[in-house]
Amino acid sequence: MNNTLSINLKSKETIKTLIFNVTAFLFIFFVPAISHLIMLPVYYIEPMRIMLILMLLHTTKTNAYIIALALPAFSFIFSGHPVPPKMLLITAELVLNVFLFFLLANKIKSVPAAVILSVIGSKLFYYIVKLLLINTLILTTGLVGIPIYMQIIMAFVFTGYAFTAMKMKKQ
Repeated sequence: MNNTLSINLKSKETIKTLIFNVTAFLFIFFVPAISHLIMLPVYYIEPMRIMLILMLLHTTKTNAYIIALALPAFSFIFSGHPVPPKMLLITAELVLNVFLFFLLANKIKSVPAAVILSVIGSKLFYYIVKLLLINTLILTTGLVGIPIYMQIIMAFVFTGYAFTAMKMKKQ
């Protein structure tokens, strides 16, 4: 068993996943500091979704689920944001994003299309549930935190990245 563990830890895929995961957690950890330092709302570029898209395209399905589950809790633990009900909502949204991505990627055989459709589907879920949470006074924030135009731009950025990554993978 010890030999198996050491071989797995030396595999290129395991090392790549570890690097991606450490990068994801460090990026999320430093988002508040980066925002204050450059005086821009870095959360507008959806840092958790950026990390999730990277995991979807460059690591395993299991790892993408782990990141979807872990990043919102990690952010709450280290920055106090988002508040627990919103943290759970973001977690559900990111997990749904992973589920939809793999479902769609298998059905339509297009990774870029699966990226944009899974982002749109998970965002629709997010806004429907968030509206319910606001109407039941579980959340007291506004419905839209990141401007819709910015979310649309980021969805196309994610899709463009997926298109480029898949094109490079084929070469």
